[in-house]
Amino acid sequence: MALPKNMRNAFTPAEIEFLAESDTISIIPRQRMDQLQLINGSFGPFRPPIKQDVPVWLAITLKQKHKCQIQPPNWMDVEFLREKIEEENANEEFSALPFRYMETAHLLLACASDDVPQADLVRTLLKDLREARQRKARQGLQALDPYYLQMDNLGLMEINEIRPFFSKAFNELRRLVPSDASDSQATTAALIG
Repeated sequence: MALPKNMRNAFTPAEIEFLAESDTISIIPRQRMDQLQLINGSFGPFRPPIKQDVPVWLAITLKQKHKCQIQPPNWMDVEFLREKIEEENANEEFSALPFRYMETAHLLLACASDDVPQADLVRTLLKDLREARQRKARQGLQALDPYYLQMDNLGLMEINEIRPFFSKAFNELRRLVPSDASDSQATTAALIG
């Protein structure tokens, strides 16, 4: 989302993708490899066709070197995404999805679209899902008051997109509406006077 510099108090999409790269995903190695000793842990040994859970960044690196096949998460299934779109359109609440679903999907579709069944349809469904959730978030922000706002099941990218607007609007509303402390002081002064 393009924002002026004074409203950039949130992560960039690239920074959020970087955070998502630490999530784990399953791969199927294409060749035998010894255990990898890395700073954030040991992975392997890799023996085809046994699935192995690794961080997304390692899966992408191995995929680019043609050493593995990435197993897309269950939520990247066409039927699952269709059900979630129907839920979003039918309910006021946000449907439950992984916290970094958008970032993970973007990373996997960019480097491993050949491992994702019906990748083009999955892209389209993810776009439709995102639009439905953005519409719902805008409707939720219209109900903004200076005391409370609850939007459960938002993903990190979705939170990041509404954070600058929400923060500014919430602070303005709090400035315009007197707090409970000043209300109770006014009431006490009226009773005394």
